[in-house]
Amino acid sequence: MTKVIHRRYVSHGDAHYAGGLVDGAYALRIFGEIATELSIVDASDEGLLAGYESVAFHTPIYAGDIVEAHGEIVSAGRRSRRVDLVAYVTARGASDAAQSAATTLDPPIRAVTAVATLVVPEPAAPASAGAHTVGS
Repeated sequence: MTKVIHRRYVSHGDAHYAGGLVDGAYALRIFGEIATELSIVDASDEGLLAGYESVAFHTPIYAGDIVEAHGEIVSAGRRSRRVDLVAYVTARGASDAAQSAATTLDPPIRAVTAVATLVVPEPAAPASAGAHTVGS
């Protein structure tokens, strides 16, 4: 099935809580961007992320982290797509060292998982063979 990966640095401007903690909505925004790209690749339309079946927060995301998010269409109906989503922390700022120090995480830490429903427009009906336009 169709897969998409996004990777980004979590800036300190994204932190909303003490200790540089980022809100859970941060990962959901990334998941929304992934759903949009999946829809464009799969159906040539931005589609609509209709809802989440489940969301689980496994570990916090902090300012200074690098987050890699994966999305995959795992099943498809006529208009709906079931999407598995997971965000990993692949690098983490080292708070006990110099302010710019960071550590690559091997293996990455699973931070957020979700299952979502993506809806795309109805496929266009093919033009009928004997159709004609007004005025012809």
